[in-house]
Amino acid sequence: MRTLPSLPVREILPQLAEALKASGSVVLSAPPGAGKTTLVPLFLLDQSWRGDGKIILLEPRRLAARAAAGRMAELLGEKLGETVGYRMRLDNRVSAKTRIEVVTEGVFARMILDDPELSGVSAVLFDEFHERSLDADFGLALALDVRSALRDDLKLIVMSATLDVDRVAKLIGDAPILKSEGRSFPIDIRYENRNTGESVEEAMVRTIAEAHRSEEGSILAFLPGQAEIARTAERLAGRFGEATTIVPLYGNLSQKEQDAAIRPAPRGTRKIVLATSIAETSITIDGVRIVVDSGLQRLPVFEASTGITRLETVRVSKASADQRAGRAGRTEPGIAIRLWHSGQTAALPAFTPPQILASDLSGLLLDLAHWGVTDPSSLKFLDPPPETTLREARSLLVELGALDANGALTPRGRQVRDLALPVRLAAMAVSAAEESQAQEACLIAVMLTEQGLGGNNIDIEERLRRFRSDRGERAEAARGLARRMVADLGASQTNGERALPGQLLMHAFPDRIALQRGGRGRFVMANGRGAEVPETEQLAAAEMLVIADLTGRAGAQRVLTAAEITRADVEAHMPGAIVTEEQSFFDRASRQVRARRVTRLGAIVFEEKPLPRPSGEAAARALAEGVRQLGLAAITFPKDVGQLRDRIGFLHRSIGEPWPDMSDAALISRVDEWFVPFQGDAGGIDGIKGRDLAEGLLSLVPYDLQRDLAKLAPTHFEAPTGQRHPIRYDGDEPLLSIRVQELFGLKTHPAIGDGRLPLLLELISPGHRPIQTTRDLPGFWAGSWKDVRADMRGRYPKHPWPEDPANAIPTTRAKPRGT
Repeated sequence: MRTLPSLPVREILPQLAEALKASGSVVLSAPPGAGKTTLVPLFLLDQSWRGDGKIILLEPRRLAARAAAGRMAELLGEKLGETVGYRMRLDNRVSAKTRIEVVTEGVFARMILDDPELSGVSAVLFDEFHERSLDADFGLALALDVRSALRDDLKLIVMSATLDVDRVAKLIGDAPILKSEGRSFPIDIRYENRNTGESVEEAMVRTIAEAHRSEEGSILAFLPGQAEIARTAERLAGRFGEATTIVPLYGNLSQKEQDAAIRPAPRGTRKIVLATSIAETSITIDGVRIVVDSGLQRLPVFEASTGITRLETVRVSKASADQRAGRAGRTEPGIAIRLWHSGQTAALPAFTPPQILASDLSGLLLDLAHWGVTDPSSLKFLDPPPETTLREARSLLVELGALDANGALTPRGRQVRDLALPVRLAAMAVSAAEESQAQEACLIAVMLTEQGLGGNNIDIEERLRRFRSDRGERAEAARGLARRMVADLGASQTNGERALPGQLLMHAFPDRIALQRGGRGRFVMANGRGAEVPETEQLAAAEMLVIADLTGRAGAQRVLTAAEITRADVEAHMPGAIVTEEQSFFDRASRQVRARRVTRLGAIVFEEKPLPRPSGEAAARALAEGVRQLGLAAITFPKDVGQLRDRIGFLHRSIGEPWPDMSDAALISRVDEWFVPFQGDAGGIDGIKGRDLAEGLLSLVPYDLQRDLAKLAPTHFEAPTGQRHPIRYDGDEPLLSIRVQELFGLKTHPAIGDGRLPLLLELISPGHRPIQTTRDLPGFWAGSWKDVRADMRGRYPKHPWPEDPANAIPTTRAKPRGT
C-alpha cells in the first residue's frame, strides 16, 4: 500500500480490497474527516484488477470535485491533470496520464450514456451518496445495468458519512458493508435556541460574535441561501477589525471566489465563512474549528401540475446536521453550535429527501429513452420516480417533439439529448439552429443554467447584454461552452439580425407565453395559470411575455426571469400555435352551457364571439366539465335515482367488482362514461333529468348483472301488512325504518340477497320516533320487547302492544274504539 496519510479510513483499506475482490461492489460508511474521499481512490490505484483502467470518483458539487482532485494531486506530489484530474461542465483538467478522474454526477451520467461499456474504466466511486441527487441515483442505476449486462468486472463503491447503508447494499446485490469508525478530532456540540421573533440572520450574527469573542479559530456558518448570507455579511461588516475576514461561499460564485473561501486564513488572522450546503461535504477549510449551523437549507421542489421548480426553505436532516458538525473537527478539536433546541434534533428527518421524488424528470426520461428504456422500473432505482411526474415529463417531451407517442426517441429528441442542457433549453437551441440562430440560443441557454451570469435582472435581454460584456473567467468559460454547443449542432452563423431572446425562448416555454390580463404586472399564461411581475419592473408594462422561470405556488406565482414578445412574434416563429375555433364551454356563473368562436393560444384568449347555445355531444361534454368543476353535489338526484346509486354503491362495498364504485370521486373520474352519452338535451346543470341520470348510472353495471340488482338489493321491503317500505343503502348496511306494529307475527328477521343479509331494523313508534335498532327480530321479541311495551303502552294507548308480538296480528291502524 502506497504511503497514505494516517486517517481513520486507512485501517479498513485491506478489508476494502478483499471485499472488492470477492464481490466487486462495496458500501462504505465513514464519518466526516475519515479520509474516504481522497484515500480510497489513491489506494485503488495499486490494485492488480485495475490494470491501466481509470478510477472515476463522483462528487455532488464542482467545489468538492476540484477540492478532492487537488488534495489527491498534492498527496502524490503532482500537478492537477497528471495522475489525478477533474472534469465538470465548464472546466476540466485531464490528460492522457490521468488515472483518477473526479467528475460531477451529471458529467458521469453523460459519460455512461455516451459509452455504455465505460471503456477504460475499472472502478466507479459514488461519494457523498447520502445527498441523493437525481444524477447520482440515475448514474448508479445505469452503472448497475452496465455491470449486469456488459461489465461484470466493473467495481462499484458507494460511499457516505451518513447513509442508509442497508438499503443501498441490498440495491447493489447485497454488497458487503464496511464502516470506518471514529472522527479525526472530537467535536463539542452546543445548542443556542433562536429567540422568538428573531430572524435567522440576527441569531447567526449574535452567535458568531459570541463565538469569535470566546473561542479561537476560524468559523464556518451554514445559512439556507445567498440572500441570508448577504444580509448576515452586511450585519457583521466592521465588527472584528482587519484580523478577521468575512467571506461568502455559495454556488453562484466564480471558481476563484470559491477557492479563496476555502483557502486557509493567513497566519495570525481568522476567517468567517458564510456558506450554503455547498460546504457540507468533501471539502476541508483549514483553520475552521467552529461551526454555526442555522439548521436550515433550501431545497428545490418540482410541482408536476405547474411544471415549475420552486425553492423551499426547510429544516435540515439529521444526516446533514451531522455532516455540518463534522466540518469543525477536520484538523483539530472543534465546536459545533446549533441554532435550535437540543430536543428538536430527534424530530429532524433522518435523511434529506431524494431529488428523484421532487424533481422535473423530463431530462431523466429523455436519457432513459436514449438508453433504450421506456419503463423506468426496469432499472434499479433506490426510490422509483413518481408516476405523476413521469407522466407530465412524457407529455412535455412529446409536445417538444423529443419523444414519439410510444415514448421512443425521435431524431429531434436525439439532438436535444446530445446538448448538455435542460430539455426545454435544448429544444430551443435545436429550433433556433433551424433558423440560423443557434449562437444566440446557446448563449441564452448557458446563461440561464449558470446562476448569476449576467446578474439577476428579471429581463433576460438585460441579463444577456451584461453577460456579453462580462470578461470574467466564468463568463468566458460559459461563452466557450455555448460555442461548442453551436458546433455540436452543426449550425451556421447567425443569418441576418439576431433574434430577440423572447422569440427564441418561445420554443422552450410555449406553455409560459403570457398575456397581460387584469392590470400592470398581472399575466395569464398559455397553461392557464397566472403570474405576476412586480409593478416597479419595466417588464410589468409589457403586453406579452415568455416566462423562463417562476417561483411560488399555483395561484401566486412570481416571475423571476422573462422576455418581452409580441403576438406577431408568436405568429412568425410558432405558426399554428394561435388557432381560431368554435368552443362549447361551461359558464360557471350561470351554470349553463355556452358556445363561442375564439382565437387563442392555449388558455390565452385573444378574441371571442358568442355563438348560439350548443346541443348534442359538444354540449354534453361541456356540461360534464361543469360537473367536474362544481362536483356531484351540484346535481339534484331525484329520490329514486339517489336510492339506485346507493344500492349499486352498497353492492360495490359488500361484493366488490364488477359492481361499480358510486362514490363522488369514482363517478367524477368516469363522468365521460355514464354522464356524457345520456345528456344530449340538457342546456345547464338545472336541466339535467333524473331518468337520464338513472340510465347513466345503470350503464356502469354490466348487463348480465343488472337483472340481479333487484334480487340482491331490492328497493322495498313488503311488510306482513302488505305495505311496501323503502330500504336505505346509504350507510354501512341496508336499513329498514318501520313501525313496530307492522312486524307483528313475523318470526324470522327480514333479510335481502336470498335471505343471506339481514336488514338493520330501525323500529319506530306510532309517532315515528325510533324505539330500537336490531339485527335479530326474534331475539328482540323475546327480550327487550317487554321493556319497550311497558314504556310505549302509556305513551300510545290507542295502539296495540301485545305481550306476544311474534304471534300477534300485524296492523297499520290504532285499536278500534272501546277495545
